[in-house]
Amino acid sequence: MPRVSKRKSNPVKSSEPAAKKITKEVERIDSFFASYANTSLGMIDPEGVEKLCSDLSVEHTDVRVLMLAWKMNATKQGYFTQDEWRTGLKSLHADTLKKLKKQLPELQKEVAMKENFEDFYRFSFRYCLTEDKQKNLDIETACLLLNLVLGPDYNLQVDSFIDYLKFQKEYKVINLDQWTNFYRFCQEIEFPDLKNYDDCLAWPIILDNFVDWLREKSTSA
Repeated sequence: MPRVSKRKSNPVKSSEPAAKKITKEVERIDSFFASYANTSLGMIDPEGVEKLCSDLSVEHTDVRVLMLAWKMNATKQGYFTQDEWRTGLKSLHADTLKKLKKQLPELQKEVAMKENFEDFYRFSFRYCLTEDKQKNLDIETACLLLNLVLGPDYNLQVDSFIDYLKFQKEYKVINLDQWTNFYRFCQEIEFPDLKNYDDCLAWPIILDNFVDWLREKSTSA
């Protein structure tokens, strides 16, 4: 009978340390999760999120909390399942509070990348749909969210749009198409002169009305 070469077992042996490392990391992430989870629900609930925010020294309304939810691909506002927690923290290589704190600035940089920010911007809308089958955001929530996610980069546009939304009476809610097109408006339209805004193009009517309102204000000023 031919002698079996020991080399055949080498690939298996070489993969063992990596596998153990991953397992240990997941164990630490799960332990980290357990420190905030509601055991009866099997997930982190709003109380646990608030405790996490306190430990991270951030307000629960801080945009970084929303970014963390995006990284986890969380589906329900104020709640993190164990799978979502694992997804986000494994990606961030953060299995302790100290490491998660350290990764927050890196997470901000990641979200700021154009291709990521567009996804984050759409996610923020969907994440704030808190009712079953809800498709629109009420004006008050939309204003708060716009200020949180777009305000830092497009302060003038956001402030003006919020003023308009609070002034107008026609719209009670904002849908995803209007939401995403306002971001495109911020990127593409010269502001505040609006010289390159063409209402013959495929802009939502709410933005046509917003521009008309701005132009009326500027002529009457």
